[in-house]
Amino acid sequence: MIGIIGAMEEEVAHLVKLCEEREEIVQGPYRFYKGRLSGKDVVLVRAGVGKCNAAACTQALIDRFQPSYIFNTGIAGAISPEVHILDLVISRDALQYDVDVTRFDYPLGKVPGDEKLGYDADPRLLEIAVEVNQEINPEHNSYIGRVVTGDRFVSSHETKEYLKKTFDATCCEMEGAAIAQIATKNGIPFVILRFISDEANDEASMVYEEFEAKAIEKTVDFMLEFLRRV
Repeated sequence: MIGIIGAMEEEVAHLVKLCEEREEIVQGPYRFYKGRLSGKDVVLVRAGVGKCNAAACTQALIDRFQPSYIFNTGIAGAISPEVHILDLVISRDALQYDVDVTRFDYPLGKVPGDEKLGYDADPRLLEIAVEVNQEINPEHNSYIGRVVTGDRFVSSHETKEYLKKTFDATCCEMEGAAIAQIATKNGIPFVILRFISDEANDEASMVYEEFEAKAIEKTVDFMLEFLRRV
């Protein structure tokens, strides 16, 4: 069983429609959709926006379905200058940029009690993701890098530069590191897969509205092929 988590309804709805043998399972506030995609047993769920929603949903998914893998799909803002709209960022690792316990000598982003600064994705999944995107989206690039997560929509050049300088971030979003944290605590391999919808700068909100639908469309096409190869 593979768990697929998206933040927004739009990110999950298209995949749910394509599920064969679909079954809806309600648990607490979550609607899980169990079925088959690209020949694989999957369970899909919309977590909602933000780290708390993402973490709670991930643990609920694990408790109910015991997935072998967890994939977080969706869209993100570019931080690295070489990353552009509709490129794919694949998480080498993920961290929470708004965690600050530096008063007690922890590095920025480090959650006390966790083993490392960030959470490492499964290396095998990274290789597969690059291969798939090169084949189905040859006009756009793939980047393996650091996904940084915080409870804000980044839309300023100043914040973008801070995230690049401080964390060497590749992209930013609002759920991935929380999902990665819970997957890691449960010993479940994960990967975060984010198509770029904006460049996290002063024009981000306007650009996001223009490219959100295109980025989600690419997410669906990519995920169908990615599942075939996992």
